[in-house]
Amino acid sequence: MTLNVSTIIEILGTVAFTISGVFSAMQKRLDALGVVIIGFITAIGGGTIRDVLIGYTPVSWMRNIDTPLIILVTAFVTILFKKHIKSFKVTLFLCDALGLGLFTIIGIQRGLNVGLHPGICVALGTITGCFGGVIRDISLNAIPMIFRRQEIYATACIIGGSIYILMLHVIDPNIAKLIAVAIVCSIRILAVRYKIKLPVG
Repeated sequence: MTLNVSTIIEILGTVAFTISGVFSAMQKRLDALGVVIIGFITAIGGGTIRDVLIGYTPVSWMRNIDTPLIILVTAFVTILFKKHIKSFKVTLFLCDALGLGLFTIIGIQRGLNVGLHPGICVALGTITGCFGGVIRDISLNAIPMIFRRQEIYATACIIGGSIYILMLHVIDPNIAKLIAVAIVCSIRILAVRYKIKLPVG
């Protein structure tokens, strides 16, 4: 695996969403296999849907054994060190916010690479960022965050993704990626911290 900004973002996103899935599963008191499975589908769910939509098959995690290995190692390490985590809820939230930002940009970049319209790329990034969590929550019999009333979740992806597209025309793409990830994460964290919600129609 060649390390560059895009690869590092993908690795960090995979780790963050795996931890998010593992913590969610442990809160539901699943057994070890169930915990690993939930961690796996959280990490690859959005990317799998994205790849199917753009006709990129076999999907990304099937083409590169590094991704499943990263997920498995992260899941097992998280399980081993669960007793050292003081608050599952806070860690779950932060990992979910980080994964949201990282995978949004990955999804947008994949769309741009195949020549899609920038607006479609933002939608693709939103799907990549959100739908691993959607599959995770549905699997755990919970209402996905993206569907909860007034929740700022997909909105963070759309705002950050749109800014990323605009920044590509004026600054270095790698810097644009990092800034956009920070924007998505910050919007999500600040929205929860200060109870900012979408207006009701």
